[in-house]
This record gives sequence, structure tokens and C-alpha cells, in this order.
Amino acid sequence: MFEKILIANRGEIACRVIKTARKMGIKTVAVYSDADRDARHVRLADEAVHIGAAPSRESYLQADRIIAACKQTGAQAVHPGYGFLSENEAFARRVEEEGIVFIGPKHYSIAAMGDKIASKKLANAAKVNTIPGWNDAIESAERAVQIARDVGYPVMIKASAGGGGKGLRVAFNDKEALEGFTSCRNEARNSFGDDRVFIEKFVEEPRHIEIQVLGDSHGNVIYLNERECSIQRRHQKVIEEAPSPFISDATRKAMGEQAVALAKAVKYQSAGTVEFVVGKDQSFYFLEMNTRLQVEHPVTECITGVDLVELMIRVAAGEKLPLTQADVKREGWAIECRINAEDPFRNFLPSTGRLVRFQPPKESMWAADSEHRFGVRVDTGVMEGGEIPMYYDSMIAKLIVHGTDRNDAIDKMREALNGFVIRGISSNVPFQSALLAHPNFRTGDFNTGFIAAHYGTGFRAEDVSHDDPDFLVALAAYVNRRSLERSAGITGQMGGHEFKVGEDFVVVLLGAAGQHKRQAARVTDFQAVSGSSVVEVGARRYEICSHWHLGGARIRGTVDGKPFTAQVERGLPRNPVGIAINHNGTRLEALVLNPRTAKLHEMMPYKAPPDMSRFLLSPMPGLLVDVAVQPGQKVQAGERLAVIEAMKMENVLFALADGVVGKLLAGKGESLTVDQPILEFEA
Repeated sequence: MFEKILIANRGEIACRVIKTARKMGIKTVAVYSDADRDARHVRLADEAVHIGAAPSRESYLQADRIIAACKQTGAQAVHPGYGFLSENEAFARRVEEEGIVFIGPKHYSIAAMGDKIASKKLANAAKVNTIPGWNDAIESAERAVQIARDVGYPVMIKASAGGGGKGLRVAFNDKEALEGFTSCRNEARNSFGDDRVFIEKFVEEPRHIEIQVLGDSHGNVIYLNERECSIQRRHQKVIEEAPSPFISDATRKAMGEQAVALAKAVKYQSAGTVEFVVGKDQSFYFLEMNTRLQVEHPVTECITGVDLVELMIRVAAGEKLPLTQADVKREGWAIECRINAEDPFRNFLPSTGRLVRFQPPKESMWAADSEHRFGVRVDTGVMEGGEIPMYYDSMIAKLIVHGTDRNDAIDKMREALNGFVIRGISSNVPFQSALLAHPNFRTGDFNTGFIAAHYGTGFRAEDVSHDDPDFLVALAAYVNRRSLERSAGITGQMGGHEFKVGEDFVVVLLGAAGQHKRQAARVTDFQAVSGSSVVEVGARRYEICSHWHLGGARIRGTVDGKPFTAQVERGLPRNPVGIAINHNGTRLEALVLNPRTAKLHEMMPYKAPPDMSRFLLSPMPGLLVDVAVQPGQKVQAGERLAVIEAMKMENVLFALADGVVGKLLAGKGESLTVDQPILEFEA
């Protein structure tokens, strides 16, 4: 067994590998860029080596520096994690040539599966179901239209070297095939330096289901059941679960056996994933093979009780797999939510900055620990007070739950999301809560078009409906009553003029443009020690009990004897005495006032925010990589004005109306905050 390994990655996956290595008694070496100098993976590792500037092309993609770090520290093996160099055949071969072990498949297996055209031919030879289509590079747009007609619309036009949704179009007719071929070719050339494009049949109402495989150097290969990954936004997975609520045992077995046949055909050694597209009739077709550990591997670990990272390390060290196909278990139901630094209410634009508060829900199971299951696990690479840099992807944590069945897992996940405190940046937690509450998700009736169908125009606060909105009002009144208790207890008050707390309140629900709604709330039977109280809102009566303390971001307790978890914020950006309650993806912002103050508040004039329509504002934090206009220049609606880069995404800002550029307020290369003015138009 290795004495020391280097992890050629960052963030949560680097921390995840370190946990297993520590369990196995193996020392670890982290590598880091300028942006990650104080990162969590650097602190957790036994040693750390600086490998370059913040952009990944100058650090985490520098194979020479990673190999040099191995030699400098005496690391005998490299774990690549996922992303960066994990599926780079040249890197795997270089590592092997330098006498270092690559904790992953052999370079020839990566090469065989890395090319989509070559991998389909291999799959055909291994008798794996493949989608009907044209598997050779297509030379012209006209030929593409011809092939599309032969295959039968709709078709999918794909770049051979594509990935992450780039170089991919769906065509339903000749015109779309012609345009899609040209777009795919250009995208593929710019993104991957390889403009080969092929065509295959588009499976309608498809589900994305993948099989986890594991092979060793002794010719053994097994499959560890499937993962359902159909909940995707723009081809990026959002929620994953194991097992799938859709496929039958017979389909699972057939898919697993074909995945094993493909892995054996390329002499696969290590953990890998064979991805399938599954039709509504349970017909399934090979999509691609990911020759690395997947982001969503924890759900497989939960239902099988297997530490996939440990088995990757053991296989790389030459050991045989410790289990056979007959030993593979399937217990309970696991769900993973990807917690991303993005603002769902601003069309999921990246959100970078400092994590003012980062308090994940309490864990009851952990990575690298197969003893504790049926609970909550958080895999993350960040910590409170840390920075979310603009240079890498937006995922800051993975929230994993393991339940006895699917409904139990969904309920556990909703409760865990309620307790996931993230302040300082925006996160997609409200969106995840909305997805889990959707009736179609709960019944398992979805496919890869689920998010596009239900949230095609974006995600808005009104898309989340709370099953009991009066409870949020009651909780706001309760929290306010708890904080007033402290004021009432202050010593040194003048006799006869002590602060007295009443029982009647008005909860003013803060709406846009001063359109506030008011609800009466009565708080009685308040017990300071036990934290119990009765709150009446309209005809509803709630018995709330909690030991919440002032300043606590989370409030846990019972309502009418049933447990709940919610979040509290006191002091809001638009109202310093306001209270915000977050529960089940719904946010309530309110002022809780006594009846007299509420009457006076009604008389307050509404102060409209300043008119910013003459300014081009940055919709997100990021790097201003280009300003395409000059002062005095006339622009037309739809004309390109500026480009902002954040988290591996380029966002182009266009003019919304005709106008003349006045002043430039930010320059190329400047780091921008949300809503920072970039330029001003003439009046």
C-alpha cells in the first residue's frame, strides 16, 4: 500500500479523498493555486505545494508542476479527483512513465472512452445497446441534413470531444439540422480544438441513468447499481439519487451487465461510470463512459456501504476487488443535492465572495465511514469566513441523505436544506427545496426536460408555495417576542416605567414598491425558560416551543408537537429592524410591530429606489474581461456592451434599448460586485 499520495485537485473532492487516505493511514499532499492558499483542502492535507496562479490553466491544469510536486514530496501515487486532468489520457500516461501510480484507469482505457465516436464503435463491438445514428465525423452541413433524414427526426447533433453541454444541439427539422451542425462545429473547435461532429437519434422523454462500475488489474469487474441523474439544468446535474425510481430489476440487471461488458472490453481498472439514456419504454442506449470518480458517487456509497475512493486506491495498488457481484447490496434510498454558489432568482448567475456564515446541517454519517448510514452527510471544500473564488466551478458543497425509502429520503433532504445556513453569497438552496416539493418529483414522474418544462422562464419566489404560510407569520411573531424578552429584562430601568411586552402584534409582510400586507398575531402563554408559547394568526393557533437564542441563524423546535427547522435573519438590507424567516424554500420578510406602531407605519410615505435605468449594471460578481464600447458611441438594442467572466462562464451583456454611451465607470480587468455600474448612458 502507498505511504503517501498527492491529490491533483481542489475543493470538496480533494477533502473527500483526504478523509479516506487518513482512514487508511496514508499521508496526503495537496496542491493549491494563489486563490486557494487558505483553502480547506490545504489545511486538511499533511503537506501542500503551491503550483501557480489562480486560473486553472496556470495551476491545476499544469501537468509538469503536479508531477514535480510528486517528486518533491515523495508521493508514490496521484488521485486526480474529477474535472481538471482526471480524464486526460496524456497526463495519465506521463504519470505512469514517471514511475508514479495513477489512481484511476490506465491511459489506454481513458483514450478509448474519451472519444465519443470511437467509444460508440467499441460499445457496438461489445454488444452494448447504442443509439441509432451516424458514428463517423460528418464533413458538411448538407451531409448532416441528409443523415438526419435517414436516422429520422428528432436527432441530436454532438461534438465528438464535447462535454458539459457544449457542442450539442437537438434538431427537429432540416433547418435546425443545418444551423445546429454549423453551431456545434464552431463551438467544438473553440472549446476543444476538435471540430468533429456526429449525429444520433434523440430519445424523447429521456432519462439519464448511469451505472457505477469497478474493475481491478486481475480482470474482475462488477457494477454497483445505478444512479438517477435526470434532474438537470442546461445539461448540468442538480439532484441525483440511487436507486432510480423508474427502472425495473430486469432493466437494472441488463444495464449493469452491458456496463461490465464495456468495461472489460477496454480492460478497465478503477471506478468508472457508464452513462445511458433511457426511453419511457425502458429501452436504454449507451451515451458515454466517464473514466473517473463521479461527483454523485456518495449516493452509491450510501446504498451499497462501499467506500469507492478506498477501492480506487486499493485497485491502483494492485489489490483484487474485495467483493463479487453477488456481494453488492442495495439498501435504502439516497439523494444528493449539489449546493452551488449561484443566484436562482437572477437566472442562476454565479455568486462569488466571502462566506459570512456557512453552517451545514448536523451530520450523522460521513465520507470514508461505512459504519454510520441512514442519515445526513455533507461533502464540502469550504468553511465559514472563506472566499468563493471566481476562477472555478460554482459547487460549494454536496448534501447527501440516506433514507429507508424514497419518501423518507426526500423528507430528510427537505429538513436538511432548511438547516443549511449560507450567508454572504447566494445559493441554489431555495431552488432545491422547490424541486423536492414538486408533486412530479415526489412521484418520480420526470425526465431530463423536467426543469426546462417547469422553470423554462427562470425561477421566481412565487414558484415556491409554502403549504402553511401562516406558520411563517407565527414564527416571525414568536422570534420577535423572544427578542423583546431580553429588552424587558435589562437592569436599571426606572421604577414605574419598565419596558412591558404586550401580547398583540401586527406582522407587516414587506412587499415590493411599498405594497405591504398586514396580519394580526397574538402571542400568549410565553415561557422564557422552556421557550414555549401559543401564537394565533387569524383562525390558526400554533403551539411553538424552541430554545432558539438571539443571533442564532437556525431555529429548531416543535410546532404542535412536530419538529421543525427554519432560518432566522434579523436586520435586513432594506430594513435594519426587519426579520426574515426561511422555511421549505420560502422566504418571508417582515416587520413585527405593536398595534400603535403599525398604525404609524401605515402613514409612512414610500421612498422609491433611485432610477438606475441609465446605467449598465453588473448582474453578478466577476471579472470584467471586455468593454466593447467607447464614450460617445451610439448603440442599438441587442448590441454587445461588455463581457463578465465568473466560475468558468462568460456572460455577455447587451444593450436593452438604443442609446449613446456617456461615461465608462469600470475598466477591463476590474473585479466587479453585484449591481456595480459598468457604464452610464447619456440622458
